[in-house]
Amino acid sequence: MGVLHFRYRERRRTLRVSLALPVIVHGQNEMGEKFCVRAMTHSLNQQGLLLTLEEAVVPGQSLLIVNENTSRSAETRVADVRRDRDGKRLVGLEFVNPDTNFWKMTFPVPGARPLRRAAGYKAQ
Repeated sequence: MGVLHFRYRERRRTLRVSLALPVIVHGQNEMGEKFCVRAMTHSLNQQGLLLTLEEAVVPGQSLLIVNENTSRSAETRVADVRRDRDGKRLVGLEFVNPDTNFWKMTFPVPGARPLRRAAGYKAQ
């Protein structure tokens, strides 16, 4: 999964970045039982993330995620649930408050051009 896809115009507010980060997901399943599972992100952007999750969740459900690297937590909402080619459940989560900069990263906006060096520039 790449950052840029040339067949369609990017509709996200910030570009998606393919990055595997460990997170802990807290929530409740359909039976009302609480769960706490470790997962790895597939991709992320400033407004959310995509990960593989063993637990069954439904769109609109609230989940709490914890970034294992920084111990920061954030409330999320399930935006999308689908199966990948291997049959694993891919879950798209969006932050309830996307202004918190949960990842402590700066993301490029769609349509931003990469920085280019001027012709004849030599790195020192």
